[in-house]
Amino acid sequence: MKSFLTLLLLLLPLFLFSQTRYEIVPKEHWIGDINFEEKINIKNPLQKEGKNIVVVEFWVKFNDINCFKDWNKLEGVTYYRIDTTTSPLSKDKYEIKMPPTLVLFVDGVKTEVFKAGLDLVLKEDVREIQEVINQIRIQSQL
Repeated sequence: MKSFLTLLLLLLPLFLFSQTRYEIVPKEHWIGDINFEEKINIKNPLQKEGKNIVVVEFWVKFNDINCFKDWNKLEGVTYYRIDTTTSPLSKDKYEIKMPPTLVLFVDGVKTEVFKAGLDLVLKEDVREIQEVINQIRIQSQL
């Protein structure tokens, strides 16, 4: 009995901290091959003027630990996440090799790509990505 309790105490932290993180992204932010083009071309009703910027995170469950966790800190964009294992058409069309990969679409056109390295970690942080978004906004107002 003592060894069972010891084993339980050793495994409990592993269980608690290994829960998938992708659940923090609400269902309405998930897209797939079937609605991909529609979602990247939809005009954000809260945006009054300028370019419509959509950020799509190409995600895969086995690398969930390296997902883009700060997606909700991005300003002035619509964010979606797509599972590359269940959406192979979009993955192939946009040549996604290393999830996570973030693709910025401006009025439905692929404009910027932020790719994970061989270590499967996204190199850019939310600040760097937001700077690119802000530059796109500035250029659209010229």
